[in-house]
Amino acid sequence: MKAILEIESLKKYYGKQGNLTKALDGITFQVMPGEFLGIMGSSGSGKTTLLNCIATVISPTGGKLNMQGCEIQSLKGKKLAEYRGQKIGYLFQNFELLDNLTGRENILLPLSLHNINTKESNKRLRQLSDYLEITDVLDKFPSQMSGGQKQRIAAARALILNPGVILADEPTGALDSNNARLLMEKLTGLNRNDNATILMVTHDSNAASYCKRILFIQDGVIFHELRRDVPDESRQDFYHRILKVMAQLGGGGIHVF
Repeated sequence: MKAILEIESLKKYYGKQGNLTKALDGITFQVMPGEFLGIMGSSGSGKTTLLNCIATVISPTGGKLNMQGCEIQSLKGKKLAEYRGQKIGYLFQNFELLDNLTGRENILLPLSLHNINTKESNKRLRQLSDYLEITDVLDKFPSQMSGGQKQRIAAARALILNPGVILADEPTGALDSNNARLLMEKLTGLNRNDNATILMVTHDSNAASYCKRILFIQDGVIFHELRRDVPDESRQDFYHRILKVMAQLGGGGIHVF
């Protein structure tokens, strides 16, 4: 099986010689189709910088980013817009919903930007809203929703174009433990049942325990890797293995849900 996303010797430096910050210092890994991959590390380790390079929010200093055979850094104009809109779906920590649009309008916005017809748009909306249990808030504005409802609306918006890879940046960071658990169960279900490929950045060990594989980043390099190699390994056992690695890194939230 060929990787859907390939990262090779990725670097992102800030500042000038003598006062150089190496946010990413030569990171290499692959993401396979249908994988649920977690990226962990303490604050300032480079994990969000990595996600933002993949999302083309920022440009790397060096290295290669390849999505399904296409070099991401070379994309411009229409092809770049297509990549951002259809190849990836971005799930933000703070939702990033438009306050003057209803939940329905927030979710459908990417479809209107990419000229998806109304019949297909409504079909996708119905499927996602049923699965994410947000049908009852589709016509509410973000100010009328709970944190969990906002994040599930944001998840539907990220998924509505059927992206090749879902990028999730601390998706449980603004949620209480119950809503965090509900969101992670929904993401796990999408990964398991729909073979969705998910790349999630998190500092939370419990959220990470839903992943199949985790890369730990420290000072811009990959420090360690964990896999759920044992088919019957419980999420709780995997969680405790994650905690041990995070203790070596000097961090790791204990956010039980």
